[in-house]
Amino acid sequence: MDVPDGGYAAVMGVSGAGKSTLLSILGGLEAVQQGTVCVGGEDLSTLRGRQLARFRRARIGFVFQDFGLLTMLTARENVELALTLTGVPRGRRKEQADQLLGEVGLAARATHRPPKLSGGELQRVAIARALANRPAVLLADEPTGNLDEDSAIRVMELLERLRAERGCTLVVVTHNPELAARADERLRLSRGQLVRQ
Repeated sequence: MDVPDGGYAAVMGVSGAGKSTLLSILGGLEAVQQGTVCVGGEDLSTLRGRQLARFRRARIGFVFQDFGLLTMLTARENVELALTLTGVPRGRRKEQADQLLGEVGLAARATHRPPKLSGGELQRVAIARALANRPAVLLADEPTGNLDEDSAIRVMELLERLRAERGCTLVVVTHNPELAARADERLRLSRGQLVRQ
C-alpha cells in the first residue's frame, strides 16, 4: 500500500479481513509484527512506547465508526479534550474547538451533548476532534457505518473537503463500494493481502 502525501485511499474487505487492524497499524495503535510500515517517512516498526504515542499525537487523526465521544461532555468539550492532549494552552482551547466545530458545520451545536445530536452530527464532532492535532494523516474506520445514506454522503463529502483544504492524507475503511469509488485509490483486503481494484 503506497498512498502519496495528500492522497485518498479506500480499503474494502469482508468483516474480519483485518481492515480495522490495518488502520490501527497505520496509526501506531498496534505494533508492526513483520515487514515495514512507513507513514510520512517515519518507519513505525522502529518506534516503541512513548515514541509511538508522540508520533500519533503529532501526525494521526482517527475517526471511528462508533464516534467515541464522551456523553457527559458537550461537543465543544469533546474537541477541547483532544486539544488538551495535543498541548494547546487552556486559554486557547475554546476558541480552537469552536473553530473546528465551525469547519464541520456544527458551530451552533457546540454546547449540545452527544445524546442530543443526530448520528451525522456525532460523526462531524468526531471529525472535528480528529482534526485537533492538525494531522498529516486522517484514518477513518467505517465513518459512515452507523449513518443513513444522506448523512453518509455528507460525512464523506466533508472528509473529502477537509482533505483538500488541509492537504492531509485520507485512508478510509468502508463496506460501501459507492463510497469507496470516490477515492483516488481503491484497495481490497483479502486473506492478508491488499489488492488494488
